[in-house]
Amino acid sequence: MPPSVAVIGAGPAGLMAAEVLSLAGVAVHVYDAMPSVGRKFLLAGKGGLNITHAEPFPLFTGRYGERAHTIAPWLNHFGPAELRQWVHGLGIDTFVGSTQRVFPADMKAAPLLRAWLHRLRHPAQGVPVSFHMRHRWLGDLHPTDTGWQMRFATPQGEQVVQAQAVVLALGGGSWPRLGSDGAWVPWLAQQGVVVVPLQPSNCGFDVRVGERLDWSPHLRQHFAGQVLKNVGLSFLVDGAVVFDRVGEMVITETGIEGSLVYAASSHLRDAIARHGSATLHLNLRPDFTPERMRQEVAHPRGSRTLSSHLHSRVGLTKLHTALLHEVLAKDTLNNPALLAQAIGHLPITLHAPRPIAEAISSAGGVGFASLTDALMLHELPGVFCAGEMLDWEAPTGGYLLTACWASGRVAGEGVLGFLQ
Repeated sequence: MPPSVAVIGAGPAGLMAAEVLSLAGVAVHVYDAMPSVGRKFLLAGKGGLNITHAEPFPLFTGRYGERAHTIAPWLNHFGPAELRQWVHGLGIDTFVGSTQRVFPADMKAAPLLRAWLHRLRHPAQGVPVSFHMRHRWLGDLHPTDTGWQMRFATPQGEQVVQAQAVVLALGGGSWPRLGSDGAWVPWLAQQGVVVVPLQPSNCGFDVRVGERLDWSPHLRQHFAGQVLKNVGLSFLVDGAVVFDRVGEMVITETGIEGSLVYAASSHLRDAIARHGSATLHLNLRPDFTPERMRQEVAHPRGSRTLSSHLHSRVGLTKLHTALLHEVLAKDTLNNPALLAQAIGHLPITLHAPRPIAEAISSAGGVGFASLTDALMLHELPGVFCAGEMLDWEAPTGGYLLTACWASGRVAGEGVLGFLQ
């Protein structure tokens, strides 16, 4: 009889661990609470599946912030180049977009997932992977003479499962309706595993305008949902610039979100946790030099309204002007020098990140102090962890998926070493 391994969680990390084990001749059983495989993966690819990024490798690994040194070894083994080769091996072509993001040729997640599941169920070599859907792990891990025993709630009632090793790939706390609900946090903590509290990552934020904890009714009614394109966002911590980038963001009913905000979210979230709020600055026209902006704003406007003047001289839209009126005092709006400065350095104060259930991903999770380099839990020998449930975070742009896949390979190979 080949050894048997239970993989709990049928997302990218869990499926990658299952593939590594299957190819090595291990009998793998994948369990997931959802009715079908890869639900969050499919939703993430709804607007175009960004699998990885084609920037130089040192820049790529640097996107993982304070966890870069921990994750770099995973990526040295299975990084962006290896990931693209693996996708090509599934019969899916890829291309590099204008921003160096890498996509499947048809931009879709479903064909990739279908090809992968077919290969897992009908491998050219190795052992077919068995899938058990609507199996919700009940949080127990009991050691036995041959490995581990677990209980699952299923449509047919409670079932007890035995395995020689276990891979947990349970996700973080974002998008709980797709299965990543963080229910595992207290279960592992009770076993002595260090679990860093889950927090929203790649998330939007709620604004504070004066004493009001949201936008004015006028801004919400007329501009919520509109996109600010080609704006600069900068943020300082202790006087040092920690983020300064140009991109797009969206005005929401309660604040801001969008790719530019997501990229800065870890800095903003941590500052709010420390100080109760965070103030970023927007450059509404980053293509203007400060001197040119001063000259254009100071140009006599005659009988034109301020909005018309700023549109004709600086190219500001109604949304830009509405933000200026929202944030700035009348004295500043009526002072060309101060107004010109504010257009390039508009303060936006945030008081809270949006709830973790709305976030694209989550930070926090199983602390690396509780894990070996092979991602096995010190407290539970033979139990491995992978994917977003580990204590790391990354911006959007393919970094999240790449590290999830890479961690799944590390965990799968760790299991092989443990079994041997």
